[in-house]
Amino acid sequence: MNRPLAIFDIDGTLVDSRASIFRAATEAARDLGLPEPEYDRVRQIVGLSLPKALHTLEPDLTQAELADFVAAFQASFGRMYAAGHKEPLYDGVMAHLRRLHRDGWKLALATGQNRRGVARNLAREGWADLFLSSHCAEDGPGKPDPAMLLAAMSACDASPETTVMIGDTAHDMTMAVRAGVDPLGVGWGFHTVDEQIAGGARHVAVDFPDLEAELDRFASAPSTLRQTA
Repeated sequence: MNRPLAIFDIDGTLVDSRASIFRAATEAARDLGLPEPEYDRVRQIVGLSLPKALHTLEPDLTQAELADFVAAFQASFGRMYAAGHKEPLYDGVMAHLRRLHRDGWKLALATGQNRRGVARNLAREGWADLFLSSHCAEDGPGKPDPAMLLAAMSACDASPETTVMIGDTAHDMTMAVRAGVDPLGVGWGFHTVDEQIAGGARHVAVDFPDLEAELDRFASAPSTLRQTA
C-alpha cells in the first residue's frame, strides 16, 4: 500500500489563532469605521481566502473598500508580529506530527493563509522537516474549492483513496469531499462539530488521541473508510 497522506489545515487545527484573527478583524473594522464584528461571525469565515472572508463579513463593500479592509486586517497582524506576537500551537501538535512522520505518513499543509503566513509557520522549529508540500489560497482557488488538495496529492504522489484532510471548519470538510479524500474534523478550532458534519466530516476528533486513532484506522484500511465516509 502507498504511504498515506495527511493534509492539515493550520488555523484552528494546528495553531490557536482564534484571539489574533478576531483582534485583526475587530481592529480593521474599527480603522475603517465599520461595525465591530461579533466573534461568532468572524469564526465562520476562517479558512476562506482573506478577500473572500472579509467580503462574507461585509458583503456591501465596494471593491475599493474591500481592498482597504483587507489591507487594514493585514496591517493589524503586522503590528502584532512587530510586537513579538506568535500564535501558539495547540497542546500535543508537535508530538502528533512527529509520531505520524515516524510512522511513515506523508504530511502536507492546505490553508487559507497567504504565502507569507505559510512561510512564517514553516519557520517554526521542526516544521520544514515534516511537511512535504504546502498550499494556500494565493496558489489558486481557495477553500472550499478542491484545488489545494489536488495540488497536494500531485506534489506528494498520493491518491484520494490514501489521503485524508484534517481541519476544523466546514470549508475544510467540503473541500475534502469535493476532492474525493477522507474528511476528518477536529473539535477545538473555529467551527462546531455540527457545522463540520454539515460540511461533510466523517468524524470530528475530540482530542489528539482520538485523531490519532482515526488516522491509524484510516492507514490500516483507507479504502474501507472511504466507502463508509
